[in-house]
Amino acid sequence: MRAARTAWNAVLARITPRTVDAGECVVSVLLAILAAHAIGGSNVAWAAFAGYMVMRGHASETVLRGLLRIVGTVAGGLLALGLAPLVAASWIGAASAMMAVGTLSLYRALTARRAYAWLFFGLTFAMVLLDKIETPATALDQFVLTRVLETVAGTLSCMAVSIVSTLTVRRRWPAPATPAPPVALWHPAAFRHAAQAGVALALLIGIAHALALPALAQSAVGVMAVMLVPVQGLGAGGLVPVSVRLAQRFVGCLAGAALAAACLFLAQGHAAILLAGTGIGVASGRMIENGPHRYRYVGTQFTLAVLVMLVPDSYADGDVLPGIERLIAVLIGMAILEPVLLLGHGLAPRGEGGTARSKRGLDEPGGV
Repeated sequence: MRAARTAWNAVLARITPRTVDAGECVVSVLLAILAAHAIGGSNVAWAAFAGYMVMRGHASETVLRGLLRIVGTVAGGLLALGLAPLVAASWIGAASAMMAVGTLSLYRALTARRAYAWLFFGLTFAMVLLDKIETPATALDQFVLTRVLETVAGTLSCMAVSIVSTLTVRRRWPAPATPAPPVALWHPAAFRHAAQAGVALALLIGIAHALALPALAQSAVGVMAVMLVPVQGLGAGGLVPVSVRLAQRFVGCLAGAALAAACLFLAQGHAAILLAGTGIGVASGRMIENGPHRYRYVGTQFTLAVLVMLVPDSYADGDVLPGIERLIAVLIGMAILEPVLLLGHGLAPRGEGGTARSKRGLDEPGGV
């Protein structure tokens, strides 16, 4: 008995808040996948994303973040429901709407108190509009309902895990509080930065109309995610910080895709192996994301690439093609954004910046 107690204490001594966080994310993602399948979600990976990205170290932070994600999703979906039928058939109309909503959304995500809701307001609008352009015959209300249900399924799963963890294991391994988001009434550099994202999103509309590429909604997600950088130091444009995030996103996506490809080869369609690979990928990515280095964003993108490729919409079919298409769409978004950043960097006035009341680090695990 004493030997068993000693061994158990040795195991507990190796557990850290970082380890607990990774475990919470694994359980949350798996529960989100189960919930999304239970409600018949058509993009189960999106629910898994929510199960991963909403998680914070204390239930109060997780619940607030989850509610903001749901509110932003519903608001963006309702706007798309009313506006998309009027503009989807016209390249100019759709691009103008996308640019306006994307710019507003990202600007408020950079400067507003409820930044996370603003981010998903724009993301949801962009995803629904691009989905409508890709498959115009599908009812728009179905797009909106699916996005909302998947978000709710993933978010509620994450909230449940976080609440249970806070009441149990987090009593022994508490996590540090997440810094408050930046707040600014007016920040011209942030507005210019957001406008560049709006331009990139408008270009996506042009590509969607011209080439009919699948899953371009993921390109929009990628554009807005990498543009979510600190507002400090944006006076000369966001070329450097966003390019760093783009590079880290590329490395993370490639590494995650490599792990996912190995799992797919081993799984041969077996759901249990896909789920095991998903859990390993989520835990590994979160450990990288929470590491003491400046490349945490690699961990975020590693995890999201794993989820894109290893979470099929139906384990019975085992069709990985949608996941591959979504991963390619992420790379397309990166390729579109960089030239826009270069042009914006060349046109931006020098020596002008702005201030915000608090700081968000480049490598903070934020984003989608």
